[in-house]
Amino acid sequence: MKKILLACSAGMSTSLLVAKMKEAAEKRGTEVEIWAVAQDKAPSEMKKADVLLIGPQMRFMKKKFAVVAEEVGIPLDVIDPVAYGRIDGEAVLNKAIELIGE
Repeated sequence: MKKILLACSAGMSTSLLVAKMKEAAEKRGTEVEIWAVAQDKAPSEMKKADVLLIGPQMRFMKKKFAVVAEEVGIPLDVIDPVAYGRIDGEAVLNKAIELIGE
């Protein structure tokens, strides 16, 4: 099972995206656990994840999160702003799986 963590400013703006990602995973039969947290909870939650995706409005936090991600051994990236704006769960799921490398 792939564990995908999304981080955003307050942890709420990504909730719809999480739902769309879960729908996309279900359609293709991929087992995933996807959850979103506020930026202050992301460092501790990274220990439970296989990948971290950061909301585009928080791209300035990438370097800070990269330090923790390297410590726990997970990849991270910023969610594509277009996919985020369109709430394109499939595109974001594809990116997460690509980063995990499976």
